[in-house]
Amino acid sequence: MELHVLPSGPIQTNAYLLIDPARQEAILIDAPEGIWAKIQPLLAVHGAALRELWITHGHWDHTQGGAEVVRHSGARVRAHRADQALIETPEVMTVFLRGGIRVDPIHVDLWLGAGERWEALGRAVECRHVPGHCPGNVLFYFPSLSAAFVGDALFAGGVGRTDLPGGSATVLAQSIRSQIYTLPDYTVVHPGHGPATQVGDEKVGNPFVPA
Repeated sequence: MELHVLPSGPIQTNAYLLIDPARQEAILIDAPEGIWAKIQPLLAVHGAALRELWITHGHWDHTQGGAEVVRHSGARVRAHRADQALIETPEVMTVFLRGGIRVDPIHVDLWLGAGERWEALGRAVECRHVPGHCPGNVLFYFPSLSAAFVGDALFAGGVGRTDLPGGSATVLAQSIRSQIYTLPDYTVVHPGHGPATQVGDEKVGNPFVPA
């Protein structure tokens, strides 16, 4: 399994490309602007097909490149229904979009529920609902990789902002404690921005949401 961390777009949002060279298959987690140009050569090296795009939440910086990805790859899209309006009718984000930013709608094929489990690239995956930053923020947890892709819920030494529509500091703190801090301490947390961290480190050192 190969994991490529690909910061992209105007505010360097992390996209994560997971490739299984043996299966010649891949999945993409989040799709900031310009991500297709970065992942296409990586897919070509392995002759891999992008099977799915998983969206951690519907904010523009995580979805701006999604329509292009789907158009070129035919990937199925998974996301949480609480962010349906943001993803399928992104013009509702006009109130907090920067001037000149365009976001095309994305058709979601599979709406996720909290606690849903499935298999991807031959590995078990669990979806956990982590609202507070955004109503539909979810994390994708791979037990076999000891890895959780958490969107903008939790950062290394920080948490997601809660001043945008649908945000709540109280809900976010509850979500982090119940859905992220309950993962094994050695789990690597891959956030929507910035470097990776570990669950155990954030439980003892995060100044915003201590365990």
